[in-house]
Amino acid sequence: MAENSPASASNTLFSRLRVLDASSYIAGPAAAAILADFGADVIKVEPPGTGDPYRQVHLSAGNPPCEIAYSWQMDNRNKRSLALDLAAPEGMAVFHRLLRDADVLILNTPLKSRKKLGLAYDDLKALNPRLIYASFSAYGEEGPEAERSGFDHTALWARTGLMDTIRPAPDAPPSRVALGMGDHISAITLFASIMTALYRREVTGEGASVKSNLMANGLWCNSVQVQAMLAGAEYDYRPARETADNALHNLYRTSDDRWFHLVLLPEQKRWPDLLTVIEREELQQDIRFATMAARHAHAGELIEILDAIFLSRDMAYWQQRLDAKNIPFGAVHRLRDIPEDIQANASGALTPLYGLEGKADRTVNSPLWIDGVTKRPACRAPELGEHSIQLLEEIGFSEKDIEKLMAAGIVETCSKQA
Repeated sequence: MAENSPASASNTLFSRLRVLDASSYIAGPAAAAILADFGADVIKVEPPGTGDPYRQVHLSAGNPPCEIAYSWQMDNRNKRSLALDLAAPEGMAVFHRLLRDADVLILNTPLKSRKKLGLAYDDLKALNPRLIYASFSAYGEEGPEAERSGFDHTALWARTGLMDTIRPAPDAPPSRVALGMGDHISAITLFASIMTALYRREVTGEGASVKSNLMANGLWCNSVQVQAMLAGAEYDYRPARETADNALHNLYRTSDDRWFHLVLLPEQKRWPDLLTVIEREELQQDIRFATMAARHAHAGELIEILDAIFLSRDMAYWQQRLDAKNIPFGAVHRLRDIPEDIQANASGALTPLYGLEGKADRTVNSPLWIDGVTKRPACRAPELGEHSIQLLEEIGFSEKDIEKLMAAGIVETCSKQA
């Protein structure tokens, strides 16, 4: 437990669940973080020396510069770290001892490497028949590209048409995405797979291998558009904002250079209310906008009118007026607006983070809650090998055995030991 944190949630939902998180980067570790949020004892197994490369990803060009490894802290909170060389026979022997008492193993090691290391499900299930083996890959584990490596940007966004679908205009290049967007969606899927298998184990007493992958999650995210293609629909790129097909489902700018997305649904019912908000009731009689079909046919002209109106006042003004008529719209928040978002804080979507006092005081919460179940307080992510000695002692290694493993470089520890 990290410094200055509340007492551990020993009576939380998963307090008797042990999880080995031997995955790297984002989707696997984020799924493990959700399990940890609900009290699971999550052991982060990572290689000595550098550890999970995700520890350093915040330093990559294009990510917000910061001295805190913010992405690592978010997705590895409430875990214990064991720095263990799985490529060495002695390291694999330690891993096998851990595995015998584990409930869940999370892996995203490339399939070829798993076979080479002896980490495939068939290699491990005899050691623990009740084990839930959670496997995550880029393109799935069957088919000609099963062994192909991939990341969120390539396998989820690019491969599934998402990058192409969300381009802002037909002549614009495919949209670039920020780090981890698809990975965190995929983490929810992997978490759901694990929970389904755990429920099955309660019924049958048997463990199982469960699988998910980036490509499948991308297709699921883009499933409405993909299903249209499967049904033989014609596809055209979305027009630019200024020439959108529907002026009442569109983005608008205010005088203080903020944007909001108007969604006037149901349109026929809310159209008079919008005219009251913008004080242009006479447009109700304009033949170009008298019916829904007419408004869509003259969408470009209506966009021009609304552009001028919304640009005349600031966001606060329009928010008050739109809210008063209960008209659906969404202010486009900038990233720097999020920390002070009253609703995000009040709803628990942002939650306190302990152990990094003076550096970071909150983190993004996992997006699910169960009435009557308390989540474990979010505590800082571990240093590399911070719990190595503690964990080896728990599974019966003597002080002399531990010293030998450390001397051989099989296990690594750090000065900050739990």
